[in-house]
Amino acid sequence: MTTEQVEKVFLHMEERVAYLTLNRPDSLNSMDFDMLNEILHSLKAVAANDEVDILVLAGSGRAFSAGGDIKTMLSSTDDHAFEHVMGLISEIMKTLYLLPKLVISAIHGPAAGLGLSFALGADYVIADRLSSIAMNFIRIGLIPDGGAHFFLEKRLGEAKAKHVIWEGKQLSPGEALHIGLIDEVAEEELQTAVLHKLKKWKKRPILAMIQTKSIYNQMHLQELERILELEKQGQQAMRNTKDHREGIQAFLEKRKPMFTGE
Repeated sequence: MTTEQVEKVFLHMEERVAYLTLNRPDSLNSMDFDMLNEILHSLKAVAANDEVDILVLAGSGRAFSAGGDIKTMLSSTDDHAFEHVMGLISEIMKTLYLLPKLVISAIHGPAAGLGLSFALGADYVIADRLSSIAMNFIRIGLIPDGGAHFFLEKRLGEAKAKHVIWEGKQLSPGEALHIGLIDEVAEEELQTAVLHKLKKWKKRPILAMIQTKSIYNQMHLQELERILELEKQGQQAMRNTKDHREGIQAFLEKRKPMFTGE
């Protein structure tokens, strides 16, 4: 596999490891339509490559990913565009979940909203000591998507998952580790921690590890698919609420939203 570079996603392979790096640093790697398409293309390329055993997800610049691009959300107000975007997100998350490779998310800076959903689709999540983690859809009157309800419930259980979603607060890496949302806080540089994990995994029977992953994935695939569909339906309903419109307006005006429960 040769080095592949696209506009908003970098993908390259080295020593049986693929590195997928989100690359919209000026917008904290927020995900617009083009980036989503390129993520899906890159994941499918990794899935089909027999020379890759491990995939590392990361972000360029100052963030892993601040989530979905608000401007894209505002420009996709018609139902057809919404269906297309949500379908693309669902395909990304199913492809990531079923990927026949071991996957590490390396979080630095913000990992929020859809960006956090994407990170949680990995098998192992490492965060830099200065990163910030938030499932913050609630701040604009929406529910999590990208399979977040599935991944949060698997990691936290239903009760804690609901609290994380409803509060929508920014968590420190230590707080996220304490509740079980992530797997490791890097004690040294993030890149060093990732390399250490890669070194350990490469000394193990990776094919056996991937087979175990595949068994669990097949066991829970229908559940993930059902949740992705429920998230799409729920998100459509929330997009039509007064609270969502107020959340977007408050975000654009950089003020605290005044929700009314409508």
